[in-house]
Amino acid sequence: MIYFDNAATSWPKPPEVMEAMRHCLEEVGANPGRSGHKMSLAAGKIVDATREAIAALFNISEPDRVIFTFNATDALNMAIKGTLNSGDHVITTSMEHNSVTRPLYGLRHQIEVTKVQCKDDGTLDLRDVKKAIRPNTRAIIMTHASNVSGTVMPVREAGALAREAGIIFIVDAAQTAGILDIDVEKMKIDLLAMPGHKGLMGPPGTGVLYVGERAQMKPFREGGTGSKSAVAGQPEELPEKYESGTLNSVGIAGLGAGVNFIRKISLSKIREHERMLTARFIQGARKIPGLKIFGPDENTERAPVVSFLLEGKDTGAVGGALDRWYNIACRAGLHCSPDAHRTLGTFESKLVRFSFSYFNQVEEVDFALQCLRDIKERDLSGVDGGCNC
Repeated sequence: MIYFDNAATSWPKPPEVMEAMRHCLEEVGANPGRSGHKMSLAAGKIVDATREAIAALFNISEPDRVIFTFNATDALNMAIKGTLNSGDHVITTSMEHNSVTRPLYGLRHQIEVTKVQCKDDGTLDLRDVKKAIRPNTRAIIMTHASNVSGTVMPVREAGALAREAGIIFIVDAAQTAGILDIDVEKMKIDLLAMPGHKGLMGPPGTGVLYVGERAQMKPFREGGTGSKSAVAGQPEELPEKYESGTLNSVGIAGLGAGVNFIRKISLSKIREHERMLTARFIQGARKIPGLKIFGPDENTERAPVVSFLLEGKDTGAVGGALDRWYNIACRAGLHCSPDAHRTLGTFESKLVRFSFSYFNQVEEVDFALQCLRDIKERDLSGVDGGCNC
């Protein structure tokens, strides 16, 4: 299998991830922070070590501000619903994932939302964001990079704008955590949501929300925290304020191993390899007549995500043919980002998406390019659609 679906979840995982999870499940196994016996304490140490590793990767000065979640969607729901109040105004962009647009839609009777229109390559003019600020603007919510086009947003500049205006800055790092440099201090990020299972190379069912001092976020859920059990309400201390119930210690152990793998290899080395693969695919794809790539050109920084269509070919059938005929895993459809597709002009046609990782090789990219040349000349009428939208 050639796996080009890393924007959905990364695969394969480093061997260290599986080993850390096995060790936690077989040799630790207890509930972290709930008891005083040595197994519980050992589980707690695993959680704390992962928290510290994540803090180091993103320049978070206080590890207790690293909150473990189920995934990036869970983290974004916590950030959005814990920050916004009735009457607030929010600024977001036309390139957001449903993990941002749906929670905002759910609050539509309580808040006002301005979606700043991006250009047809997904890029954002920050001047339009500045113009959208109102006296009641509470937050700017922005993806760091599009999961459809790979377009990287001006997060550092947006953070400075938000800080100057006294606005909370929420960043969706689903496609960039563990891939692009993120410094919460330099970028002035108040709330940073990320999945553990994509660029951070951890297992599914893990995610992180960084909660900065300015956020003043309400708890999204209340319950057992293993501390201050006699107190009627949710504890105010971090991370307990936002972590109710038993943590996924096995998943967190794997996440910690993934983060440490990145730190050992170095983010810059991982990024350079993924950049090379992305550029090679784009350069090769531009030589295939009828293949159109969407998003910024190869000279512009982008996440290792490339979406395209083949003229005259059904998008779902192309995805299905890549899977069935050539054993290439990718994703065809709307990618849970209908606003982004409307911006790119591909809502009706949809797109095929390749997303690369550190574990992909040049030979795989070259093989995929040859497969697309073959598909262009073949009849796809009998191919079941590989589009799940």
